[in-house]
Amino acid sequence: MSFFVTSVGLGKGGDLGGLAGADAHCQALATAVGAGNHTWHAYLSTQARPGQPAINARDRIGTGPWYNTSLSQLGAPQNAIISQDLGELHGDTLVQAQRGSNLFKQSARTEKGEVIHGVGDPPPIQHDILTGSQTDGRAYTDTADHTCNNWTSSGAGSAQVGHSDRIGNNNASWNSSHATTGCSQAALESTGGAGLFYCFAIN
Repeated sequence: MSFFVTSVGLGKGGDLGGLAGADAHCQALATAVGAGNHTWHAYLSTQARPGQPAINARDRIGTGPWYNTSLSQLGAPQNAIISQDLGELHGDTLVQAQRGSNLFKQSARTEKGEVIHGVGDPPPIQHDILTGSQTDGRAYTDTADHTCNNWTSSGAGSAQVGHSDRIGNNNASWNSSHATTGCSQAALESTGGAGLFYCFAIN
């Protein structure tokens, strides 16, 4: 396993304790299921601030390939490939964009091998996955808040989210579907989220 969606958030909306807190959450969840031998990073961008350059989510996650953990009918782990590399993951070229990655509802699983509830599933729907990113995996460059103040706010602000099931909002984007209505836990839940995010092994 070198990719998963967090099975639980931190419970504080968009306040993840910054990138360091989000990375630590990825590491802890991975360690709990026996995958702590990898170094794990959250797929999150941050925006430029005075004295702090922007950080792109795609630059934090290594070079691939990445595999999930799912469970076979016999209960044995079965690893399915998510993407070979960054280009395929983000559709950098026309051919890659047309082909797409293997990140969709059935493959975007938690560290426990569970599928995230999305469109058409019993509530609560939790397919809004925090990224703070544009579709190419890079940070926004405008002055609006797309990252809940760089993942430190549980009140004012907004965060860009993708849909783990790639359904909804007429764009089928796993990493950049729409903005949240706020940064509190309640605001994230109101649009179909739970403060979950993607984790990738960088090694």
